[in-house]
Amino acid sequence: RQVNGSTLWANLHLLFWLSLFPFVTAWMGENHFAALPVALYGVVLLLAAIAYFTLTRTLVSHHGQDSTLANALGRNFKGKSSVLIYAVTIPLAFAIPWLACALYVLVAVLWLIPDRRIEKALNS
Repeated sequence: RQVNGSTLWANLHLLFWLSLFPFVTAWMGENHFAALPVALYGVVLLLAAIAYFTLTRTLVSHHGQDSTLANALGRNFKGKSSVLIYAVTIPLAFAIPWLACALYVLVAVLWLIPDRRIEKALNS
C-alpha cells in the first residue's frame, strides 16, 4: 500500500541485476554453454535472487511482521531455495555446465508454478 526510500533502493538493486540478464544470456549462448559463462549467469541469477529477497524483507520491515504481506510471504520457501540452488550451481558450472543449466531451469519451473498466497491474503 505504501513504500519508503529503502524499498525504492531495494527495488533499484533488483532492477540492476535483472538488467544484466540479456548480456550474460547472450554470452552463454555465443560460447555454447561453456563453464565460465554458465557460472557468470549463475552469479547474476544469485545476485538477483538476493536482491529479490532483500526487497521482500524491506517491504515486510516497512509494513510490519503482522501485515498482510508478511503473512502472505510466510517462510518464503521459493526465495530461500532459489538462493541456495544458485549458490550451489556456480561452482558446479565449472565441473558440469549442463547440470548447472538444468538446475537454473528447475528454479524457473519452481517460479512458474502459481503461488496464490498473496492473492488469498489480500482477498481475506
